Amino acid sequence: MSTEILRSYLEGAWQAGTGDGAEVADAVTGEIITRVSSDGLDLGRAVGYARRTGGAALRELTFPQRAAVLKAAALALEERKQELYDLSARAGATRRDAKVDVDGGIGTALVYASLGRKGLPDGTVIVEDDAVPLGKGGTFAGRHILTTPRGIAVQINAFNFPVWGMLEKLAPALLAGLPTIVKPATPTAYIAARAVLIMEESGALPPGAIQLVGGAIPGLFDLLGGQDHIGFTGSASTAARLRADAAVTRRSARFNAEADSLNCSVLGPDAVPGRPEFDLFVGALVTEMTVKAGQKCTAIRRAFVPAARIDMVAQAVEAELARVVVGAPGADGVTMGPLVGLPQREDVRAAAARIASAGSVVHGDLAKVEVVGADPERGAFLSPLLVRVDDVARPEPHEVEAFGPVSTLMPYTGTEQLRDLIACGEGSLAGSVVSADKDFVREVVLAAAAHHGRILVLDHDSAAESTGHGTPMPQLVHGGPGRAGGGEEEGGLRAVHAHLQRTAVQGSPAVLEAITSERPANS
Repeated sequence: MSTEILRSYLEGAWQAGTGDGAEVADAVTGEIITRVSSDGLDLGRAVGYARRTGGAALRELTFPQRAAVLKAAALALEERKQELYDLSARAGATRRDAKVDVDGGIGTALVYASLGRKGLPDGTVIVEDDAVPLGKGGTFAGRHILTTPRGIAVQINAFNFPVWGMLEKLAPALLAGLPTIVKPATPTAYIAARAVLIMEESGALPPGAIQLVGGAIPGLFDLLGGQDHIGFTGSASTAARLRADAAVTRRSARFNAEADSLNCSVLGPDAVPGRPEFDLFVGALVTEMTVKAGQKCTAIRRAFVPAARIDMVAQAVEAELARVVVGAPGADGVTMGPLVGLPQREDVRAAAARIASAGSVVHGDLAKVEVVGADPERGAFLSPLLVRVDDVARPEPHEVEAFGPVSTLMPYTGTEQLRDLIACGEGSLAGSVVSADKDFVREVVLAAAAHHGRILVLDHDSAAESTGHGTPMPQLVHGGPGRAGGGEEEGGLRAVHAHLQRTAVQGSPAVLEAITSERPANS
């Protein structure tokens, strides 16, 4: 790949911005891959094209037809996913990491295509409920319908999942009939752009259904209003800034945020060494620290264990982390790649140092790491870091997130203290409880539910089929309260409905029947 400006896909054509752009480096070698700039691109024309061309084309399709084009786009990606694997390696992803992103995104799109085909009507209107009588004589009633807004979906994505993050937002928007403008994060924009190129070359999607802009989007929010939907994934601070924009506060564009969070995992008192749950907890913690080099919004940041067994857990996790091989993706034996770039490594080092100041480092070294197949300084490599904090009242592990291969072990002495410690995260995307004690599980889940969008219960019965702590499923809600952004993604058809306009219609039963019955446009 040359170091030319990455082309954006706008108004049905690939076009490059101007100027020097922001450099994007190979996470392994430090070599400049491309530059990203939106200077000189007319985003106003792109918005108009989405509304005029994309919106009109999608509204002409019934829900099953939209599901069919979504499926075709996903299958096109499936056929060429090796291209996405190869590019992902340059962003530091091992093959396992790339599968999480690429296969996970394709799978999510296919699930939505199936849900749309089976769960949505063969038309363009959803009749949400039965007619409700509003008068004594039976001549006046009301019911709710869901229709497609005359707007667009804008998605602003994080760097860690350039494919999955895009497809999990694109799928419900397409089913709802909203054309989408994708703004990928700069460090991995070239991967998202290749995915859009593959879909575009397949001819699966109608013209204007998807556009992609690399770089900043100045002025774009000024063009958005009450018919539009904004989906954001990233930091809590950026989410707060976007949520305060006049597009949201004054013109009432729908805004959904999914932010990073201090997710926790809890080991139950029954999970002693020799029991399956003990090993499951250790394995899950190591997996969440090392998959995508810990660069997952759902990764375990706080690990709560019974105080009497914290030494045993620390030793077991350290032994597993000692087997992790850091290096270039594809190099012999490598199980964890680098972070996405050197700036990200420095951010993680600084955050991890703050957390470590509250306790002690059990495993890892912030300053150095042994690397296979690459230069540890030119690439964004970092050792997995396990920190132990015995003084659980220290604020650092409950306030600071190191978005990398870093997790903190903390002891608890009872469920009341555990409940308070969980709440200190101020809202999380994902939590987990590893225990076979159903009474303990019930108490913890019901106490933690108010602070979480999703909670996994892991034990010897569910382990064989469990998708794990850090993997959101398209059938279930992904999001969380408070620090986690307060929004919801996925969740099956709930996500489609969230993109539609709910309208209460009142009238006679005969009129309601006529309105809610699908008919040809010229009838």
